Parts: sequence; structure tokens; C-alpha cells
Amino acid sequence: MSFGQFLSILRARKWVALLIFVLTVATTLVISLLLPKQYVASASVVVDMKQDPLSGAFPALMLPAFMATQVDIIQSDRVAQKVVRNLKLTENPQIRQQWQEATDGKGSIEQWLAETFQKFLDVKPSRESNVISVSYKSPDPRFAAGLANAFVQAYLDTVLELRVDPAKQYSNFFDTRSKEAREALEKAQARLSAFQNEKGIIANDERLDVENNRLNELSSQLVALQALQAESGSRQSQAQGTSGDRLQEVLNNPIVSSLKVELARNEARLQELNAKLGDSHPQVVEIKANIAETKKRIDAEVGRVTGGVVISNTINRQRTAEIRASLEAQREKVLKLKGVRDEGSVIVRDVENAQRAYDAVLARLNQTSLESQSTQSNVNVLAQATPPAEPSSPKIFINTLLSIVVGAILAIGAAFALELMDRRVRVFDDIAAAVGLPVLGTMPKPTAKRLTGGGRLSLMQSRLLTSLPAPKGGD
Repeated sequence: MSFGQFLSILRARKWVALLIFVLTVATTLVISLLLPKQYVASASVVVDMKQDPLSGAFPALMLPAFMATQVDIIQSDRVAQKVVRNLKLTENPQIRQQWQEATDGKGSIEQWLAETFQKFLDVKPSRESNVISVSYKSPDPRFAAGLANAFVQAYLDTVLELRVDPAKQYSNFFDTRSKEAREALEKAQARLSAFQNEKGIIANDERLDVENNRLNELSSQLVALQALQAESGSRQSQAQGTSGDRLQEVLNNPIVSSLKVELARNEARLQELNAKLGDSHPQVVEIKANIAETKKRIDAEVGRVTGGVVISNTINRQRTAEIRASLEAQREKVLKLKGVRDEGSVIVRDVENAQRAYDAVLARLNQTSLESQSTQSNVNVLAQATPPAEPSSPKIFINTLLSIVVGAILAIGAAFALELMDRRVRVFDDIAAAVGLPVLGTMPKPTAKRLTGGGRLSLMQSRLLTSLPAPKGGD
């Protein structure tokens, strides 16, 4: 279809198209004027990203679902019902009458109001920030602002409750656990005290150290006595044998030494007298008697000295036995103390574990107790809703522009629909398209003016020449 055909159809159906266009625009304008005005009031809140001063944790603001969760909380039934309770709307007789008419008294008025409010609530989170916009639509601008602010306040209260209520439950739980932990600690301490009183222990490690030192001393004494006993035993064997006179004690004894000197002198005197006087001379006999007496005295003194060696060895054996017995007794005592210390260490560890458990539970109790008493959440009001001065709907200017566009489309569509149902020849192209032949000429209208000769071609002549087929070559 050419542009000329398009214009010819519009000219032919102009009254129908104009009627449809005017009806569309007029209807839209009338409806826009008759519709009740709606006002939208908006309030905004901001979710704080700072560290929690009580728990020391950061909010999970980086999670994509966090802001969506906050939006769901604002749109939840819990927040809507809190708005109803805060505004005390259930006590209004008019509202109760409306509820009776709408539901015939079925269900809860609080739930009915909450669902009604949720229909006109709009919550939108910001894309690039932590700000959430809360909007409410109502025919009354003050009512819209009041409901928007009421939803914001109910949201703040709900967020605080969602934080405080679990903290209160945890606080009660840790309170019970702290009492149990304290009782366990007191029992462990009482058990430790009873054990120390029973065993007579004040400081296990110090007493054990003293006993270990004594055990070490006894071990050293036993080793020294065993060495001394071995030495005295060998000297006793020597003393009881044939070489007793060569003992160090005998050789170092001054009496034995003097007697040996006297014996040597008498023997030398005897040899001298034997050479001069003979064996029977009285002086020789006297010298021999002196020598014999000296030898007896030497033997007696050697026996006395070797007897002392035997006694010393016997004493050393007795001391060694006593030290060994003391050592065994001390070893048993140390082993017993170690057993007592190990048992006491177990009890001490039980006390320490009970103390640590009590401290941990008490720390959590203090933290949850503080959180349960918190009056501030991580959500703050950024802007309060105010009654809007201009209605948000209906938008007469925008609706009129849209009706003009829609009316024009409907008008053109209707004109073409009528043309398709009743097709007529409007221009030369319609004839050519209908019969499939070129247009040779047209009859002018009776009122058409004639052109004087020699001038430009008339419209009929121009149309005729342009519509004729081009001549073939040779014709």
C-alpha cells in the first residue's frame, strides 16, 4: 500500500476515525477525573554495617539475601499486625463495623487489617546502598504518611525483637548452665580439699621434691658405704690371712713400729752376744726372753689392730644394711607420694576444667544478658514520611498523552478495518491493482479548469504518459 492509498483511506473514513479518537481521549480523561486521588508517602531506613558493640560481630550485609530478608520482614504479617496493635485500630468502632461488613465477623480483625494494609504497601531496597524505601498508598495523604511511619517503627521493633528474644532465651539457658557449672566447680573443690585433708598434703610437688632429695641422698650414702664395705672387707680378709702384719693400719701403728724397732735391736744384740758369750750365757738367755716377749707384744698389738679392721668391716656392713633398708623405705614412700600426687593431679585437673567451664558459661551469660537488654538494633530511620502535597495517581497529563497515542492507533485501525470490509476504489493505483492493467486516462471533473495550449502538461496528461508502458525497440 502506497502513502497515497493510506491517505485516501483516512480521508474517506475520517469521521469514524475522528469519532473513535475523540471517544478514547474523552473516556480516558473522564475516568482520570472521576478516579479518586491516591497519595503515596515514603519513609526510608538504613541498615548499619558497623561492628556490633556487644557481640563484636559484623552483620551479614555482604550476603545477597540479607537485604531481601529485610524486605520480607517489612512485608511480613508480624510487622503488619504490630502496626495494627501499635495504632490500636481494633478499638475503633467504625473499623470494626467495616470488618463485620466485609467478612461477616469471620476470622480475626487484626489479620484482616494486616492483609488490607499489605495490599497498599510497597517496599523497595536500593541497588547500590543499604537503604530501604517503605511506601504506602492511600486516598488520605496524612493516613499514607502515618501508615508508612508506622510500618517503619514496627519494622524497627521487630528487628529488635528478633535480636533480643533469642538473646533472652540464651540468657536463661546459660543462667541454668552457669548454676550447674558452679555446683560442679564447688563439688570439685570440696573433693580436692577433702583429699588434701585426708592425705595431709598442702603442696604435693614441694613435699615430693623433699622426699626425692632424701632418696637421692640415701642412694649416695649407700653407694659410698658399699664402696667402704668392699674396702673394709678386703682388709678384713687380709687381716685374717697370713699377711695381716702388712696391713696399712699395722704398718702405721706407732706401738707396733716401736716394738719392731725394739725387736730388731734385741735381735742384733742377741747376735752380738752369741758371738761373744754363747747360747747359755745369762745375758743371751735374757735377750732371748726379751725377744720372745717383744714378739708376743707385737702379735698382740697386730691382733688388736686387725681386730679393729674386722670390727670396722662389721660396722660398715651394718651401716650398709641400715642405709639399704632406709633407702627401700624411702623409695616406697616416694612411690606412694607419687601415687598420691597423681591422684591429686587428677582432682586438680577436674577443678581446673570445672573452673574453665564455669568461666566460659559465665562469659556467655554476661554477653547474652547484655544483648537481651539491648534497646538499639543495626537499623536506623533515615527519613520520616510526610503527607505528600501532590497525588501520585491518577496522572491526568500522562494518561491524556497515552490516550492520544492509543486513540490514534485505534482510529487508524478502525478505518482500515472498515475499509477491508467494504473495499472501494480511492485512487488510480486501486484500479491498476484491481484489474491488473495500466491506467490510460481519466475523465476530468465538470468543474475542472482547462489549460490553454502551449503550456505545461495537465495533470491528466501527466498521469496518462506516466501510466503508459514504455515502447519496445523497433516499434
